Amino acid sequence: MTMGAEADFQQVGAELADLGVGISRMMGRPALKDRAGKVFASLQRDGAMVFRLVRDTPEHAAALQLAGASLFDPTGQGRVVKDWVVVPHSSADKWTDLAEAALSRPR
Repeated sequence: MTMGAEADFQQVGAELADLGVGISRMMGRPALKDRAGKVFASLQRDGAMVFRLVRDTPEHAAALQLAGASLFDPTGQGRVVKDWVVVPHSSADKWTDLAEAALSRPR
């Protein structure tokens, strides 16, 4: 993971702190949690960030249009989690908006 991705992830967490967002860990990876302790975004080993955007929402569709974005496949075996979208570090300028959208979706 690049140091730039880690710094950008920390920046997203700092920008959302006023909304009750905390930085934690999930499966050994840095993660953003809401006030209730539910993870809605996480930084991946390759420097991409994954967001819970809920399928069939405008934010989900827009995220999938970003270059290099894809549905999240945590096992790497073609078993995608359709509510989660992986967004590469090349689109880090969109991470805060996507994190806000993920935070606002009911879980």
